[in-house]
Amino acid sequence: MEPTGTIIFSTVGRQQYGFDIFSVEVLDSPFSKSTIERRLTHGSNSINFNGQFVDDEGTIVFVSEPTGYPRIYLARPGSSKQPKQLPSAPGSLFHDRPILRDDRLYFISAHQKPDSQFKSWSALYSTLVNGGEGDKITRVTPNGVADFSPAISRSGKLIAVASYGSRPWAGDFRELETEIVVFRASDPNTRTVVADRGGWPSWSGDRTIYFHRKAEDGWWSIYQVELPEDFNASGVTELSPPRRVTPSGLHAFTPASFNDGKRIAVATRRKGREIRHVEVFDVESEKFHPVTELLNPDFHHYNPFVSPGSTFLGYHRFRGESAQGAIQNLEPITSPEKGIQLLRIHGSFPAVSPDGKLIAFNSDSIVDGGVQVVKSDGSKKWTLIRGRTAFYNSWSQAENNVIFTTLGPIFAAPRSSVQIARITFDPLTLAADNGSSKVKVEVKILTKEETGNNAFPSSSPDGKFVVFRSGRSGHKNLYLMDAVSGEFEGGSIRRLTAGPWIDTMPSWSPDGKLIAFSSNRHRPDNGAVFSIYLIRPDGSNLRRVYVAGLEGSREADMERFNHVCFSPNGEWLLFAGNVGGVTAEPVASPNQFQPYGELYAVRLDGGGLRRLTWGAYENGTPTWHSNGSWMLDLEDEIGRLALEQQQVGDALKGEFDDPLWLKCDF
Repeated sequence: MEPTGTIIFSTVGRQQYGFDIFSVEVLDSPFSKSTIERRLTHGSNSINFNGQFVDDEGTIVFVSEPTGYPRIYLARPGSSKQPKQLPSAPGSLFHDRPILRDDRLYFISAHQKPDSQFKSWSALYSTLVNGGEGDKITRVTPNGVADFSPAISRSGKLIAVASYGSRPWAGDFRELETEIVVFRASDPNTRTVVADRGGWPSWSGDRTIYFHRKAEDGWWSIYQVELPEDFNASGVTELSPPRRVTPSGLHAFTPASFNDGKRIAVATRRKGREIRHVEVFDVESEKFHPVTELLNPDFHHYNPFVSPGSTFLGYHRFRGESAQGAIQNLEPITSPEKGIQLLRIHGSFPAVSPDGKLIAFNSDSIVDGGVQVVKSDGSKKWTLIRGRTAFYNSWSQAENNVIFTTLGPIFAAPRSSVQIARITFDPLTLAADNGSSKVKVEVKILTKEETGNNAFPSSSPDGKFVVFRSGRSGHKNLYLMDAVSGEFEGGSIRRLTAGPWIDTMPSWSPDGKLIAFSSNRHRPDNGAVFSIYLIRPDGSNLRRVYVAGLEGSREADMERFNHVCFSPNGEWLLFAGNVGGVTAEPVASPNQFQPYGELYAVRLDGGGLRRLTWGAYENGTPTWHSNGSWMLDLEDEIGRLALEQQQVGDALKGEFDDPLWLKCDF
């Protein structure tokens, strides 16, 4: 049976982006606080980003997500018409970095499955936008190769990409191990490596390429490589080594060259500042000229681009609080599977009530986010716990008014004080719907404080027991306890797994016969690899579910699978995993802890793997809705409520971080 039903999941930071594309005119005089900033896109419930100018009139191609996944659009300045959707790869749920040159559209897509696991799906494609080839989409990247971040030379004859080649992904993401590769548009299979480490190429003319890489001193910097006059992209050529252009002492990345070859626009991060800004760097004088810090000092600005004649400089940023109202509590996302609906929740760790009418979740805020409940159509939300750090919820499968959650820091040592709590509330308070978002609750701690780190509860189908992860032995293993009294008087507790490894994030099967969980017991020395295991509640029949490869294979050892749970019929496992590698350069986006995190479904024997999401974000904490019949046609209802502004959510404030792994304190 094919996987069916509704899946609810979270995406790190995505709902707060509120991106629109802006531009400033490039004048002979320096940029100043009085420089006029022009808004080129007008997002409502979408984000608009990664633009490129088509001409010097302000026409742009860009990426937008009105249906929850990125598509390519064209917008003309001053037009009252909606942006025009451009051709895309059939079945693709990821498009990025579009370039429109002489009616030919180039873009990155991730719709063709690679020849093995742990290879990125991203590749360069092209199509004509005004006839000539119909809807034909041509793959430019050779089969078996992964390419990112394309750039086209001034003449249009040469293309540069950041290429991972045909190598399997090595797990890198803070600095992708890509090469700068050049080839002729007329002969994409003959490729020349012009820099053995780097990303985000940008052409100046037909001979000079700027790109970013992390320098040996730890600072991201812009480099320049010069191609010889007789360069013919033959695959073999003598090149001078790349030259570092920007100095140490600051991060500079995502370059965009001006047509005079003397200036480049870059995004920067400086010491003592948490905000990413766009600046113009003069290559000859080696001086930076601030742009966006003068205009919007408190907003991050990303991925600058320059018009063909260097008339305009563009970028994307948070559009501002006054430009849009509330964030949808639940956002429908296009699904690749006919029988599956996808809903992105504004929060994390969703858990569904037994009757399917409510969803418990934790706020986007890791600290003091508490526990909230939202109707399954997104139309109303309540707060159960406020001002406390809470994560990972499980609804009692026997009671519509009982939720189990974890109270305490999420990434804590085994002996840290983190406890399992049982939350009980009066459902009549929610049924009254009197306009109040506060609900009176009873919070009962089920684990003893001296036992250390107890987290990730999951209710048994009959509601009598909770399986959870505890560090009380000094190692994080699984335990079972009474769902009402916990390990206190009248209750009971029993150890389910034992060993010097991490067993975590358990989930009970609908029939109560199995518990799925993530563990690194096959590699206890490595805290970055986790695979799926199944065990019976009595501790018998422990087995690993091999998904990416056979036992002992490189692929099996690379699995990082978390947040596993069962489908309502118990035939499929849903989890967040890394088998698709990285889809885009992570340094060009806001913070993602695991930008390779995507959702997958697999049968209990490890077969029939299905990829469910694509993106440059971290998708995770999924749950399968427990009541498929109640959820029928819910996606349409959620969409209708959003359009009618009846689905009320939190205010959009642009509260997201630049990559937290970009350090400036060295």
